[in-house]
Amino acid sequence: MKFKRVFTIVTDSVGIGEASDAADFDDVGADTLGHIGEFWKGNFQVPNLQKLGLSNIRPDHPIKGVPVADHPQGFFGKMHEVSVGKDSMDGHWEMMGVPVKEPLGFFPNGFPQELIDKIAKFSGRSVIVNKPYSGTEVIHDYGEEQLKTGALIVYTSGDSVLQIAANTAVIPLEELYKICEYARSITIDKPYRIGRIIARPYVGTNKDNFKRTSDRHDYTLAPTSETDMDRLKAAGFSVLAVGKINDIFSGQGITDGVHTESNHDGMVRTIENAQKDFTGFSFTNLVDFDAMYGHRRNPEGYGKALMEFDQQLGELLPLLKDDDLLVITADHGNDPGFKGTDHTREYVPLLAYTPRVAEGKSLGVRDTYADLGATILDNFNVAGNGVGTSFLNELQ
Repeated sequence: MKFKRVFTIVTDSVGIGEASDAADFDDVGADTLGHIGEFWKGNFQVPNLQKLGLSNIRPDHPIKGVPVADHPQGFFGKMHEVSVGKDSMDGHWEMMGVPVKEPLGFFPNGFPQELIDKIAKFSGRSVIVNKPYSGTEVIHDYGEEQLKTGALIVYTSGDSVLQIAANTAVIPLEELYKICEYARSITIDKPYRIGRIIARPYVGTNKDNFKRTSDRHDYTLAPTSETDMDRLKAAGFSVLAVGKINDIFSGQGITDGVHTESNHDGMVRTIENAQKDFTGFSFTNLVDFDAMYGHRRNPEGYGKALMEFDQQLGELLPLLKDDDLLVITADHGNDPGFKGTDHTREYVPLLAYTPRVAEGKSLGVRDTYADLGATILDNFNVAGNGVGTSFLNELQ
Protein backbone atom coordinates (compact mmCIF):
# COMPACT_ATOMS: atom_id res chain seq x y z
CA MET A 1 0.00 0.00 0.00
CA LYS A 2 1.63 3.22 -1.19
CA PHE A 3 -1.04 5.62 0.07
CA LYS A 4 -3.19 5.17 3.15
CA ARG A 5 -5.93 7.47 1.84
CA VAL A 6 -6.94 8.27 -1.72
CA PHE A 7 -9.21 11.26 -2.30
CA THR A 8 -10.91 11.71 -5.67
CA ILE A 9 -12.90 14.83 -6.51
CA VAL A 10 -15.06 14.74 -9.63
CA THR A 11 -15.64 18.29 -10.86
CA ASP A 12 -18.83 17.34 -12.64
CA SER A 13 -18.74 18.34 -16.34
CA VAL A 14 -15.37 20.15 -16.32
CA GLY A 15 -14.06 18.92 -19.69
CA ILE A 16 -10.77 19.99 -21.26
CA GLY A 17 -11.41 19.86 -25.00
CA GLU A 18 -13.14 17.74 -27.62
CA ALA A 19 -12.44 14.01 -27.41
CA SER A 20 -11.16 12.04 -30.39
CA ASP A 21 -14.69 10.73 -31.02
CA ALA A 22 -16.45 14.08 -30.51
CA ALA A 23 -17.75 14.00 -34.10
CA ASP A 24 -19.81 10.91 -33.23
CA PHE A 25 -21.66 13.04 -30.69
CA ASP A 26 -21.84 16.22 -32.78
CA ASP A 27 -19.52 17.87 -30.26
CA VAL A 28 -16.62 18.98 -32.44
CA GLY A 29 -15.34 22.28 -31.03
CA ALA A 30 -16.47 21.68 -27.45
CA ASP A 31 -13.97 22.90 -24.85
CA THR A 32 -15.43 23.57 -21.41
CA LEU A 33 -12.33 24.93 -19.67
CA GLY A 34 -11.03 26.65 -22.78
CA HIS A 35 -14.23 28.58 -23.41
CA ILE A 36 -14.57 29.55 -19.75
CA GLY A 37 -11.05 30.98 -19.84
CA GLU A 38 -11.81 32.90 -23.03
CA PHE A 39 -15.01 34.32 -21.55
CA TRP A 40 -13.12 35.65 -18.53
CA LYS A 41 -10.54 37.37 -20.78
CA GLY A 42 -7.54 36.47 -18.67
CA ASN A 43 -9.27 37.01 -15.32
CA PHE A 44 -9.94 33.33 -14.74
CA GLN A 45 -7.65 32.71 -11.78
CA VAL A 46 -7.29 29.25 -10.24
CA PRO A 47 -3.82 29.36 -8.65
CA ASN A 48 -4.04 26.00 -6.90
CA LEU A 49 -5.16 24.15 -10.03
CA GLN A 50 -2.51 26.07 -11.94
CA LYS A 51 0.32 24.93 -9.67
CA LEU A 52 -0.92 21.33 -9.86
CA GLY A 53 -0.52 21.53 -13.63
CA LEU A 54 -3.95 22.25 -15.12
CA SER A 55 -2.63 24.04 -18.22
CA ASN A 56 0.34 21.65 -18.41
CA ILE A 57 -2.22 19.15 -19.66
CA ARG A 58 -2.35 21.15 -22.92
CA PRO A 59 0.79 23.34 -22.96
CA ASP A 60 0.39 24.25 -26.64
CA HIS A 61 -3.08 25.66 -25.92
CA PRO A 62 -3.15 26.70 -22.24
CA ILE A 63 -6.36 27.82 -20.61
CA LYS A 64 -6.51 31.60 -20.78
CA GLY A 65 -5.57 33.09 -17.41
CA VAL A 66 -3.95 29.83 -16.27
CA PRO A 67 -0.25 29.80 -17.19
CA VAL A 68 1.64 26.56 -17.67
CA ALA A 69 3.48 25.76 -14.42
CA ASP A 70 7.27 25.65 -14.76
CA HIS A 71 7.54 23.22 -11.87
CA PRO A 72 4.09 21.62 -11.44
CA GLN A 73 3.42 20.25 -7.99
CA GLY A 74 1.05 17.64 -9.36
CA PHE A 75 0.99 14.94 -11.99
CA PHE A 76 -1.11 15.89 -14.98
CA GLY A 77 -2.83 14.29 -17.95
CA LYS A 78 -6.25 13.68 -19.39
CA MET A 79 -8.59 10.72 -19.79
CA HIS A 80 -10.75 9.54 -22.69
CA GLU A 81 -14.13 7.96 -22.15
CA VAL A 82 -14.90 4.62 -23.78
CA SER A 83 -18.52 4.32 -22.60
CA VAL A 84 -21.11 4.71 -25.32
CA GLY A 85 -22.74 7.70 -23.64
CA LYS A 86 -21.69 10.94 -21.98
CA ASP A 87 -23.88 10.89 -18.91
CA SER A 88 -22.68 11.21 -15.32
CA MET A 89 -23.61 7.61 -14.66
CA ASP A 90 -21.52 6.40 -17.61
CA GLY A 91 -18.51 8.44 -16.52
CA HIS A 92 -18.55 7.45 -12.87
CA TRP A 93 -19.19 3.78 -13.55
CA GLU A 94 -16.31 3.74 -16.01
CA MET A 95 -14.00 5.32 -13.41
CA MET A 96 -14.85 2.40 -11.15
CA GLY A 97 -14.17 -0.30 -13.75
CA VAL A 98 -17.59 -0.69 -15.39
CA PRO A 99 -17.66 1.08 -18.79
CA VAL A 100 -21.18 1.33 -20.20
CA LYS A 101 -21.11 -0.64 -23.44
CA GLU A 102 -24.82 -1.00 -24.14
CA PRO A 103 -26.59 2.22 -25.13
CA LEU A 104 -29.13 3.54 -22.69
CA GLY A 105 -32.58 4.55 -23.81
CA PHE A 106 -32.81 8.06 -25.26
CA PHE A 107 -36.10 9.84 -25.90
CA PRO A 108 -35.24 13.13 -27.62
CA ASN A 109 -38.86 13.75 -28.59
CA GLY A 110 -40.41 12.80 -25.27
CA PHE A 111 -41.42 9.51 -23.71
CA PRO A 112 -43.88 6.96 -25.16
CA GLN A 113 -47.44 7.65 -24.16
CA GLU A 114 -47.77 4.22 -22.56
CA LEU A 115 -45.01 5.11 -20.09
CA ILE A 116 -46.57 8.49 -19.34
CA ASP A 117 -49.94 6.80 -18.80
CA LYS A 118 -48.41 4.40 -16.27
CA ILE A 119 -46.88 7.27 -14.29
CA ALA A 120 -50.15 9.19 -14.39
CA LYS A 121 -52.15 6.18 -13.22
CA PHE A 122 -49.77 5.39 -10.37
CA SER A 123 -49.58 8.98 -9.15
CA GLY A 124 -53.20 9.89 -9.70
CA ARG A 125 -52.00 13.06 -11.39
CA SER A 126 -51.98 14.23 -14.98
CA VAL A 127 -48.65 14.70 -16.77
CA ILE A 128 -47.64 17.80 -18.70
CA VAL A 129 -44.72 18.83 -20.96
CA ASN A 130 -43.09 15.44 -21.84
CA LYS A 131 -40.36 16.83 -24.08
CA PRO A 132 -36.75 18.04 -23.86
CA TYR A 133 -36.45 21.14 -21.71
CA SER A 134 -34.08 23.13 -19.55
CA GLY A 135 -34.80 22.44 -15.90
CA THR A 136 -35.04 26.09 -14.93
CA GLU A 137 -37.03 27.07 -18.00
CA VAL A 138 -39.56 24.28 -17.61
CA ILE A 139 -40.60 25.40 -14.13
CA HIS A 140 -40.69 29.01 -15.33
CA ASP A 141 -42.97 28.08 -18.23
CA TYR A 142 -45.14 25.43 -16.55
CA GLY A 143 -44.79 25.97 -12.80
CA GLU A 144 -47.86 28.15 -12.49
CA GLU A 145 -49.92 25.54 -14.36
CA GLN A 146 -48.67 22.93 -11.91
CA LEU A 147 -49.71 25.09 -8.97
CA LYS A 148 -53.23 25.33 -10.41
CA THR A 149 -53.68 21.73 -11.55
CA GLY A 150 -51.29 19.60 -9.48
CA ALA A 151 -50.01 17.97 -12.66
CA LEU A 152 -46.56 16.39 -12.85
CA ILE A 153 -43.97 18.17 -14.96
CA VAL A 154 -42.08 15.45 -16.84
CA TYR A 155 -39.22 16.36 -19.13
CA THR A 156 -35.96 15.01 -20.55
CA SER A 157 -32.70 16.19 -22.10
CA GLY A 158 -30.03 14.91 -24.47
CA ASP A 159 -29.10 12.33 -21.83
CA SER A 160 -30.84 9.14 -20.80
CA VAL A 161 -32.87 10.80 -18.11
CA LEU A 162 -36.50 11.21 -17.07
CA GLN A 163 -36.97 14.18 -14.77
CA ILE A 164 -40.03 15.01 -12.70
CA ALA A 165 -40.30 18.55 -11.37
CA ALA A 166 -42.69 19.26 -8.52
CA ASN A 167 -43.52 22.34 -6.48
CA THR A 168 -43.49 21.01 -2.94
CA ALA A 169 -46.42 23.27 -2.05
CA VAL A 170 -48.71 21.01 -4.10
CA ILE A 171 -46.69 17.78 -4.39
CA PRO A 172 -44.88 17.02 -1.12
CA LEU A 173 -41.31 15.78 -1.31
CA GLU A 174 -42.20 12.31 -0.04
CA GLU A 175 -44.85 11.94 -2.74
CA LEU A 176 -42.43 13.07 -5.45
CA TYR A 177 -39.84 10.53 -4.29
CA LYS A 178 -42.43 7.77 -4.27
CA ILE A 179 -43.48 8.59 -7.84
CA CYS A 180 -39.85 8.64 -8.97
CA GLU A 181 -39.20 5.30 -7.28
CA TYR A 182 -42.10 3.85 -9.23
CA ALA A 183 -40.84 5.35 -12.49
CA ARG A 184 -37.44 3.84 -11.74
CA SER A 185 -38.97 0.40 -11.20
CA ILE A 186 -40.67 0.31 -14.61
CA THR A 187 -37.83 1.76 -16.70
CA ILE A 188 -34.91 -0.51 -15.76
CA ASP A 189 -35.19 -2.87 -18.71
CA LYS A 190 -35.79 -2.49 -22.42
CA PRO A 191 -37.56 -0.92 -24.22
CA TYR A 192 -36.87 1.98 -21.85
CA ARG A 193 -33.58 1.29 -19.98
CA ILE A 194 -33.40 4.89 -18.79
CA GLY A 195 -30.15 5.78 -17.03
CA ARG A 196 -31.57 8.09 -14.38
CA ILE A 197 -34.89 9.15 -12.95
CA ILE A 198 -34.42 12.51 -11.23
CA ALA A 199 -36.71 14.11 -8.68
CA ARG A 200 -36.56 17.89 -9.15
CA PRO A 201 -38.35 19.64 -6.27
CA TYR A 202 -38.72 23.40 -6.30
CA VAL A 203 -40.45 26.17 -4.36
CA GLY A 204 -42.04 29.52 -5.16
CA THR A 205 -45.36 31.13 -5.91
CA ASN A 206 -44.97 32.33 -9.50
CA LYS A 207 -42.72 32.09 -12.55
CA ASP A 208 -40.57 34.97 -11.36
CA ASN A 209 -39.53 33.37 -8.07
CA PHE A 210 -39.58 29.60 -8.68
CA LYS A 211 -36.34 28.07 -7.39
CA ARG A 212 -35.11 24.48 -7.34
CA THR A 213 -34.10 23.10 -3.93
CA SER A 214 -31.16 20.94 -2.86
CA ASP A 215 -33.51 17.97 -2.28
CA ARG A 216 -32.89 16.65 -5.78
CA HIS A 217 -32.60 12.86 -5.81
CA ASP A 218 -31.23 10.68 -8.60
CA TYR A 219 -32.51 7.14 -9.05
CA THR A 220 -29.94 5.45 -11.26
CA LEU A 221 -29.68 1.99 -12.68
CA ALA A 222 -27.77 -0.29 -10.34
CA PRO A 223 -24.27 -1.05 -11.65
CA THR A 224 -24.42 -3.97 -14.05
CA SER A 225 -21.46 -5.70 -12.40
CA GLU A 226 -19.16 -5.39 -9.40
CA THR A 227 -17.39 -2.03 -9.23
CA ASP A 228 -13.99 -1.14 -7.85
CA MET A 229 -15.81 0.39 -4.88
CA ASP A 230 -17.45 -2.97 -4.16
CA ARG A 231 -14.01 -4.58 -4.29
CA LEU A 232 -12.51 -2.07 -1.87
CA LYS A 233 -15.39 -2.44 0.56
CA ALA A 234 -15.22 -6.24 0.42
CA ALA A 235 -11.50 -6.04 1.18
CA GLY A 236 -12.23 -4.10 4.36
CA PHE A 237 -11.33 -0.59 3.24
CA SER A 238 -13.39 2.52 3.90
CA VAL A 239 -15.30 3.95 0.93
CA LEU A 240 -16.61 7.42 1.78
CA ALA A 241 -19.11 8.93 -0.67
CA VAL A 242 -19.70 12.69 -0.83
CA GLY A 243 -22.52 14.21 -2.89
CA LYS A 244 -24.42 12.28 -5.52
CA ILE A 245 -21.93 9.38 -5.55
CA ASN A 246 -24.40 7.42 -3.43
CA ASP A 247 -27.16 7.99 -6.00
CA ILE A 248 -24.98 7.17 -9.00
CA PHE A 249 -23.98 3.80 -7.55
CA SER A 250 -27.37 3.07 -5.96
CA GLY A 251 -25.69 2.89 -2.56
CA GLN A 252 -23.48 -0.03 -3.54
CA GLY A 253 -19.84 -0.31 -2.50
CA ILE A 254 -20.10 2.51 0.06
CA THR A 255 -19.29 2.32 3.77
CA ASP A 256 -20.38 5.86 4.59
CA GLY A 257 -22.10 8.52 2.46
CA VAL A 258 -23.28 12.09 2.91
CA HIS A 259 -25.69 14.17 0.87
CA THR A 260 -24.52 17.67 -0.05
CA GLU A 261 -26.36 20.88 -0.84
CA SER A 262 -23.79 22.55 -3.09
CA ASN A 263 -20.23 22.47 -4.38
CA HIS A 264 -19.18 24.44 -1.32
CA ASP A 265 -20.82 21.93 0.99
CA GLY A 266 -19.22 19.07 -0.95
CA MET A 267 -15.77 20.53 -0.40
CA VAL A 268 -16.52 21.15 3.29
CA ARG A 269 -17.43 17.46 3.64
CA THR A 270 -14.30 16.42 1.74
CA ILE A 271 -12.17 18.59 4.00
CA GLU A 272 -13.86 16.91 6.98
CA ASN A 273 -12.90 13.53 5.53
CA ALA A 274 -9.29 14.72 5.28
CA GLN A 275 -9.40 15.35 9.02
CA LYS A 276 -10.52 11.78 9.75
CA ASP A 277 -8.31 8.79 10.38
CA PHE A 278 -9.33 6.13 7.86
CA THR A 279 -7.73 3.77 5.40
CA GLY A 280 -9.34 3.73 1.98
CA PHE A 281 -11.09 5.90 -0.58
CA SER A 282 -12.98 9.20 -0.36
CA PHE A 283 -15.06 9.86 -3.51
CA THR A 284 -16.64 13.30 -4.06
CA ASN A 285 -18.90 14.64 -6.80
CA LEU A 286 -19.38 18.41 -7.15
CA VAL A 287 -22.53 18.68 -9.24
CA ASP A 288 -23.12 22.45 -9.37
CA PHE A 289 -20.68 22.96 -12.25
CA ASP A 290 -22.96 20.81 -14.41
CA ALA A 291 -26.43 21.46 -13.03
CA MET A 292 -26.15 25.16 -12.24
CA TYR A 293 -23.87 26.44 -14.98
CA GLY A 294 -23.10 23.96 -17.74
CA HIS A 295 -26.67 23.07 -18.64
CA ARG A 296 -27.65 26.72 -18.28
CA ARG A 297 -24.81 27.80 -20.60
CA ASN A 298 -23.54 30.27 -18.04
CA PRO A 299 -19.76 30.73 -18.44
CA GLU A 300 -19.66 33.57 -15.93
CA GLY A 301 -21.21 31.52 -13.16
CA TYR A 302 -19.20 28.46 -14.17
CA GLY A 303 -15.95 30.42 -13.90
CA LYS A 304 -16.90 31.85 -10.51
CA ALA A 305 -17.74 28.36 -9.25
CA LEU A 306 -14.38 27.03 -10.40
CA MET A 307 -12.56 29.89 -8.70
CA GLU A 308 -14.45 29.22 -5.47
CA PHE A 309 -13.55 25.54 -5.77
CA ASP A 310 -9.92 26.51 -6.22
CA GLN A 311 -10.03 28.55 -3.01
CA GLN A 312 -11.41 25.58 -1.07
CA LEU A 313 -8.84 23.35 -2.72
CA GLY A 314 -6.31 25.64 -1.09
CA GLU A 315 -7.84 24.68 2.28
CA LEU A 316 -7.68 20.96 1.50
CA LEU A 317 -4.12 20.68 0.19
CA PRO A 318 -2.35 21.57 3.50
CA LEU A 319 -4.35 18.86 5.29
CA LEU A 320 -2.99 16.09 3.09
CA LYS A 321 -0.22 13.92 4.49
CA ASP A 322 2.72 12.27 2.80
CA ASP A 323 0.78 9.01 2.53
CA ASP A 324 -2.28 10.70 0.95
CA LEU A 325 -3.12 10.93 -2.74
CA LEU A 326 -5.54 13.47 -4.22
CA VAL A 327 -6.96 13.00 -7.72
CA ILE A 328 -9.06 15.69 -9.43
CA THR A 329 -10.94 14.77 -12.59
CA ALA A 330 -14.37 15.02 -14.28
CA ASP A 331 -17.03 12.70 -15.70
CA HIS A 332 -17.76 14.44 -19.04
CA GLY A 333 -17.90 17.95 -20.47
CA ASN A 334 -20.68 20.53 -20.48
CA ASP A 335 -19.29 23.48 -22.40
CA PRO A 336 -21.11 26.72 -21.47
CA GLY A 337 -19.78 28.28 -24.69
CA PHE A 338 -21.15 25.53 -26.93
CA LYS A 339 -24.46 24.99 -28.69
CA GLY A 340 -27.43 23.36 -27.02
CA THR A 341 -27.73 22.61 -23.32
CA ASP A 342 -26.46 19.04 -23.10
CA HIS A 343 -23.25 17.31 -22.03
CA THR A 344 -20.31 17.46 -24.43
CA ARG A 345 -17.95 14.64 -25.40
CA GLU A 346 -14.57 15.82 -24.13
CA TYR A 347 -11.39 14.62 -22.57
CA VAL A 348 -11.42 15.16 -18.82
CA PRO A 349 -8.51 16.54 -16.77
CA LEU A 350 -6.45 14.23 -14.61
CA LEU A 351 -4.53 15.89 -11.78
CA ALA A 352 -2.85 13.85 -9.06
CA TYR A 353 -1.09 15.27 -6.02
CA THR A 354 0.77 13.88 -3.04
CA PRO A 355 2.86 16.00 -0.64
CA ARG A 356 5.66 13.45 -0.79
CA VAL A 357 6.56 14.45 -4.38
CA ALA A 358 7.94 17.94 -4.94
CA GLU A 359 7.41 18.07 -8.70
CA GLY A 360 5.07 16.07 -10.87
CA LYS A 361 5.19 15.00 -14.50
CA SER A 362 2.89 14.08 -17.34
CA LEU A 363 0.61 11.06 -17.09
CA GLY A 364 -0.20 11.39 -20.78
CA VAL A 365 -3.55 10.54 -22.32
CA ARG A 366 -5.29 7.68 -20.56
CA ASP A 367 -7.32 5.44 -22.82
CA THR A 368 -10.18 5.04 -20.36
CA TYR A 369 -11.52 6.57 -17.17
CA ALA A 370 -11.10 3.08 -15.69
CA ASP A 371 -7.39 3.81 -15.24
CA LEU A 372 -8.43 5.72 -12.12
CA GLY A 373 -10.09 2.76 -10.45
CA ALA A 374 -7.29 0.44 -11.54
CA THR A 375 -4.79 2.76 -9.86
CA ILE A 376 -6.75 2.86 -6.61
CA LEU A 377 -7.07 -0.92 -6.51
CA ASP A 378 -3.37 -1.29 -7.28
CA ASN A 379 -2.57 0.99 -4.36
CA PHE A 380 -4.56 -1.13 -1.91
CA ASN A 381 -3.41 -4.46 -3.41
CA VAL A 382 -6.97 -5.41 -4.37
CA ALA A 383 -7.56 -7.47 -7.50
CA GLY A 384 -9.67 -5.85 -10.24
CA ASN A 385 -11.41 -7.05 -13.37
CA GLY A 386 -8.62 -6.18 -15.78
CA VAL A 387 -10.34 -3.03 -17.07
CA GLY A 388 -8.05 -0.01 -17.02
CA THR A 389 -4.32 0.42 -16.51
CA SER A 390 -2.85 1.60 -13.22
CA PHE A 391 -0.63 4.67 -13.21
CA LEU A 392 0.41 4.14 -9.56
CA ASN A 393 4.06 3.49 -10.41
CA GLU A 394 4.22 6.76 -12.37
CA LEU A 395 3.43 8.78 -9.24
CA GLN A 396 7.03 9.18 -8.13
